[in-house]
Amino acid sequence: MITTARRLDHVQEYYFSRKLREVRALQSAGKPVINMGIGSPDLAPATAVMEAVQKAMLQPMAHQYQSYQGLPELREAMAHFYSRNFHVTVNPDSEILPLMGSKEGILHIAMAFLNEGDGVLIPNPGYPTYASVANLVGAESIFYDLKAGRNWEPDFEALEKQDLSNVKLMWVSYPHMPTGATGSLELFEKLVAFAKKHHILLVNDNPYSFILNDNPQSVLQVEGAKEVALELNSLSKTFNMAGWRVGMVLGESKLIQAVLKVKSNMDSGMFYGIQKGAIEALKSDAAWFGQQNEIYTQRRQLVFELAQKLNCTYDENSVGLFVWAKLPEGETSAEAFVDRLLYDKDVFIAPGTIFGSNGEGYIRFSLCVEEAKIKEILNRF
Repeated sequence: MITTARRLDHVQEYYFSRKLREVRALQSAGKPVINMGIGSPDLAPATAVMEAVQKAMLQPMAHQYQSYQGLPELREAMAHFYSRNFHVTVNPDSEILPLMGSKEGILHIAMAFLNEGDGVLIPNPGYPTYASVANLVGAESIFYDLKAGRNWEPDFEALEKQDLSNVKLMWVSYPHMPTGATGSLELFEKLVAFAKKHHILLVNDNPYSFILNDNPQSVLQVEGAKEVALELNSLSKTFNMAGWRVGMVLGESKLIQAVLKVKSNMDSGMFYGIQKGAIEALKSDAAWFGQQNEIYTQRRQLVFELAQKLNCTYDENSVGLFVWAKLPEGETSAEAFVDRLLYDKDVFIAPGTIFGSNGEGYIRFSLCVEEAKIKEILNRF
């Protein structure tokens, strides 16, 4: 009998992996299910990005192994992107590491800094991968509450009352996923001070800064943040390149070097053509973000109408690729509500519970659905 590793005893299959099989089965059976659950951009990258990939395919080095650190010009493009949009200066030679999507960076960071039994502060609600990765490396997940009454920001007084002696790492994500709370520079300052006080590595997961958000911010804008903080970012949502798998981690060179030690043992470099496309994407100016946000603004307004039809409430000031909505009075189970919509109205929406216990009573709509389909859903009600 072949048994699995004990680390899998506390790791479940990713919710969307399992639920989307159910959705596809319904679609295969002829059900007109529209998927509003997952944040996979349906819009295309810029034409110049795709042309850059096509041109790169003809280069002699295109099909060879690439550097574990990515092309120097890719790192330079990432550094310029941060300088232009966040007013953050990073050394492209030592303070940036390109990733095959920021999701792999979550695992690489955990493997680089966490020993078995180390504590990890994880937001509730938050991205489920943070807890899954903690389980995979044998760390202890310590969930900290985010609540609507505090605008989905940490309660530092409550955190200070906990035993933090074993905590090595803290995950944050602003703009926040799944709620769309913006965060603020003041919040980042508090987080950096907290991390310094308790000798904790702070990691901000920041893929949503440019979607329906007029004030992009980075934790690295805080003076002295590099001493204790890393930031993950991604081209997936910002440039409609989710399937390309391009991300980055930025921070002080010793921290980046630690992540590189792990990464260089996990892959053999990013495809040359994808790197060339990413370089072109990172050159995008305000016109690109404006064009994307015009589309998302129109979609979001329709989703607000849908939420109203469902008697749900929401925050019109939230940002990002989703609408986080509170269930109507009397509804006690987000998953039951979602399943009822799936089987009665052929609409799939994510239940808030997949993001943590504080997600109970909420649902999440994705804006990665074209207007015509959202209007079709509205007509079903």
